[in-house]
Amino acid sequence: ACLATLPALAQTPATKAVTLTGQVSGNAPGSLVYLEANGQAAQKLDSARLDKEGRFTLKTHIPTGGGVYILNLNNGQKTALLLEGGETLTVSVEAPAKAPVAKPKAPAAPAPAVSAKPKVTVTGSKNMEYYNNLMAIRTGMETRVAEWNKQYAVAMEKKDSKAMEQIQRDYEGAEKDVVTQVKALLPTMGTSLAAMFALNFLNIEQDFATFDALAERFKTENPNTPHAQSLIGRVARIKGVQVGSVAPDIALNDSTGTPVPLSSLRGKFVLLDFWASWCGPCRQENPNVVRMYNKFKDKGFAIYSVSLDQSKDNWLRAIRNDNLTWTHVSDLKYWQSAAAQQYGVQAIPQTFLLDKDGKIIAKNLRGDALEQKLDEILK
Repeated sequence: ACLATLPALAQTPATKAVTLTGQVSGNAPGSLVYLEANGQAAQKLDSARLDKEGRFTLKTHIPTGGGVYILNLNNGQKTALLLEGGETLTVSVEAPAKAPVAKPKAPAAPAPAVSAKPKVTVTGSKNMEYYNNLMAIRTGMETRVAEWNKQYAVAMEKKDSKAMEQIQRDYEGAEKDVVTQVKALLPTMGTSLAAMFALNFLNIEQDFATFDALAERFKTENPNTPHAQSLIGRVARIKGVQVGSVAPDIALNDSTGTPVPLSSLRGKFVLLDFWASWCGPCRQENPNVVRMYNKFKDKGFAIYSVSLDQSKDNWLRAIRNDNLTWTHVSDLKYWQSAAAQQYGVQAIPQTFLLDKDGKIIAKNLRGDALEQKLDEILK
């Protein structure tokens, strides 16, 4: 799927103090330790120098509510920090032990260099304790996946379909186990920043009840941080477009600039389709959507496609090239599309199937699953 990125908050929030103290072994005195924003491009927020013993103290301020930050030791070693403000954290960085080098008895090909990473320990807050527990779960899963990938490659080479299917089943079972472990940890995390971070391990569609319960807890106990407000708003939007709800109306312009309400298609079964010309998975799915439209358009089926494009030319070119002959609308605002935000769209393609009264009866049906559902309701 094509995923959205979260927009930065426009307002300047209040700040809280944070103190980081630490001991770093293996770095030269005078080396800098940076605190960075957790973004695609590194943004240094503050720094401190190591003294002769490798110690540092970094005192700074972060926006109230905090977020995920990066501690950069200026040697490629980076560590994530969950900071809400008000913490005093202790950081310990131990350089990896150097293995003794033995003189080879005979000439040999040089072994590939393996660079061990320093061991970083961060203590002083519940957030970091919870974060470490979550990352232990993730690391365990990554280790298992790496081994399964090796086994799968061998099975493919041998054309051993039974082994490949078993690996797939093991992987899916492990994924479910990760979700179960994270859900078990969430109640102990309360309304901490780590609880918000834990939601990255879950899928809001599949685990909506968990998102909803946490949003309600934030609403009651800790509603005023930007992260809490974002979660509460997102859950409210998703709740409004659950199966069984009446789909919120949309009235964006079509390619000629004429407003076309979604509600104008009442009386038909409607596939509400969020897509974009730049979205590879969307374009790959379009032939299936065309086939469904041609098969069912004379039986009371319509499509209302909302594009998350920014370029009108690209949008219209994709419509022509993919032979998409149904209703198309867009405000050309990318992920800031009013309709996408109204429907809580965080990834595309995303679809909602509506009945004749505009009620949502299914979500994200594609290919054979969509055809089977349309056969069922339009026969």
